[in-house]
Amino acid sequence: MVKQSSSTPIDPQRRAQLLHVKLRALVRDHLGRDLQEVIDPQQPAFGRGAAIVEGTTAWVLLADAPERGLGAAMAWASRRGGVDDLAILTEASSGVLARRAALFDWPIAVWHVVDRLLVAAVPEPYPELVELDPVHAERRELIEAGGADPVVEHGVLAGEVRGLEVCRVVSDVHTGEVRLEVGVGVHDREAFLMLHGARPTVEALADVVETVRRHRTLGTDPHPLNRLGAERFLRWASLNEPERLGAVDLEPAPPPVARTNIKDPVPCVAIGRRADGRRLVAVYSTGIDLDLVPFAADARAFLEPLVGADVDTMLVVPARDASPVTAALAALATTPMAIVPWA
Repeated sequence: MVKQSSSTPIDPQRRAQLLHVKLRALVRDHLGRDLQEVIDPQQPAFGRGAAIVEGTTAWVLLADAPERGLGAAMAWASRRGGVDDLAILTEASSGVLARRAALFDWPIAVWHVVDRLLVAAVPEPYPELVELDPVHAERRELIEAGGADPVVEHGVLAGEVRGLEVCRVVSDVHTGEVRLEVGVGVHDREAFLMLHGARPTVEALADVVETVRRHRTLGTDPHPLNRLGAERFLRWASLNEPERLGAVDLEPAPPPVARTNIKDPVPCVAIGRRADGRRLVAVYSTGIDLDLVPFAADARAFLEPLVGADVDTMLVVPARDASPVTAALAALATTPMAIVPWA
């Protein structure tokens, strides 16, 4: 990856040029010959790194958030004429990318960059479906008493208000004490604990729940509390109206990769059942999320032990975000996906 000093940020245009030079050097060394790439001034740049077409192969270097870059690379390559296959180059998350690449009916190779060498990436296995610790599960009643919805993902019990996490059950790393921490995100929980440590948990949680609920209502003015987790607000709405997805029930489900924070928008998942007993996996996102389709394909495969192999996969997005590019990428997946606009 192109390095930069924190005190002297590199100009974006200069950085793009450096990434392009790096990509050309990597591909040239890998192929062992000079490149025949024709520079097309009308060809759009690849915003998440660099991309070139050499022969019938699109070579894409993922530099920014590579774990979320497969869809963008596929979208870029699919718009280039004469491209038959795609090669992804990355210095991080190559295992997840290789796993997701195998879920498409399109030749996609993933290479891990080691200095000037390209090493074939090995698909990373899925994490185990972790059961909730029974001691943590005992705090579920506290979450419900405070007015939040209990949600379990990757063995972590949290409380959400209309899709926004407002509390989490944690074990103290030093004492092993299990407690319910109140706050929106880890830093807010730490600050709340320092300021209100002696306050009864349910009372504190109820106050936070009321504040969050007031802001996470349709038609309210823009606020940080309704900008965060828009995709989870969409999931919450569908859990209350599962019939709009043709389901008789829906419940939150863990994503294929655990969420690291609540600030970055990342798709979320639910599983459900139709009246005829057929299972479904619903994946939620907002905005034009180019990586929604790879994420959804990964989620369906990850949840197969719970729902089975023959399952309906739905991409649930706001009606304004049901874009042609999402439909084009969904058509490349090995398993069918339906786009469900939510209005």
